[in-house]
Parts: sequence; C-alpha cells; structure tokens
Amino acid sequence: MKEIICAIRQAGPDPKTNATLRIAIDKAKNVNVPNEVIDRNIKKAANPDQQDFVEMSYELYGYGGVGIIADVMTDNKNRISSDMRIATNKCGGNVATPGSVSYNFERKGVIRVAKGSAEEGDLFLLVSDKGADDMAVEEDAYVVYTSIEAFSTVKEAIEQAGGVCEEAELAMVPKVWVEVNEEDAENNITLIEWLENLDDVDAVYHNMKLPDEKLSQ
Repeated sequence: MKEIICAIRQAGPDPKTNATLRIAIDKAKNVNVPNEVIDRNIKKAANPDQQDFVEMSYELYGYGGVGIIADVMTDNKNRISSDMRIATNKCGGNVATPGSVSYNFERKGVIRVAKGSAEEGDLFLLVSDKGADDMAVEEDAYVVYTSIEAFSTVKEAIEQAGGVCEEAELAMVPKVWVEVNEEDAENNITLIEWLENLDDVDAVYHNMKLPDEKLSQ
C-alpha cells in the first residue's frame, strides 16, 4: 500500500484526477486486495498524520556497463542508502551519479495483453487510435507501450474490447540495450535479485541484453 500513500501525497486522494493513484489501485486489485482494504488505506493516507513515504530512484552500473535502476519507496532514506551500499559490496556494481543511467531509459506505460484475448491487427489499430506509442509481439503476449498520459485510456480501451491485461504498469523502458557475456549476465542477475529482495525497493529495471534465452530477466 506504499504506492497508494505516495500517490495521494503527490496529487490527492481522488483517483479520477490522480493517474498515479489509479494505477496503484489497479495494481492492488490485480493481486486481489479487497476494495474495503484499499478504501481504508486511501483514507489513512489522506490523513496528514499518516507516516509519509518518499519515492526515489537509485541508478547503478552493473557488470559489462549494464545500467540498472531501482525504484524505491521508503520512510527511511538512511536505511535504503545503507542497503544499496551493502548490495554493491556483496554483489558488485556501483551506485551511479543521478542521471548517468536514467538517460538511457524512458518511463512508459507497459501493458501485457494475453494473446488469446485479442487479434493482433485489431489490437494494434485499437491502441494506435487511443494514443499508444508502440506494440511488440512476444511468444505468449502482446506488449503495448504508451506515454504516462495515455496509459489509463489505452488500458481501459483494451479491457472494454475484451482484451485481458495480464500486467499493466509504469516502467522504465530501455532506449539502448547492452550486450554482455554469460558471466557478466549471471553476476548482473545476482545483483538484480538482491535489489529486488530489499523491502524498500518496488521495482528494478535494466538494459541488459541476455546472451542466452534460458537466463531469465
């Protein structure tokens, strides 16, 4: 529920006017959080006495020049700073200067649509008409990319047309990919998994082009 708290702190408790809050609520519903729990947390977050969370990103260099971004939501900056130092001490890599990694990424809406729920041509025409930037075809899903502003509109249009959105989020999408050898890939995966297990880390993104399909992103 940290995402809901932070979204309300940024733009208020009304999901109709707060796109970030709408996305946070959708994420909660996608993992079957009951509506009454969501409503209760919205009311708590709107209370000025509610403990605040700070949203921030850490930029890191992994092995082989790979860029890594960790989205963080924390109520203790000293704790997460210490956790990042421990991560690089244990797993390698370096914390980078802000902006030195993120310029190779762009924050976009990313919507994964189950292949069986939509026809490729129809879906492409639909999302293009609603303002999507691009659509990719993967083995078991269509991946639709949007601007932050168009995200909710495109997602709602897909669902209204019968498409099943398996995942829908705002994510850091690489503009440049970095090829690495298998050893560097394994070391980067170890670092990424360590970061993902930190309590204050919500998401980890990288621009590593994996050398083997068997290695999981």
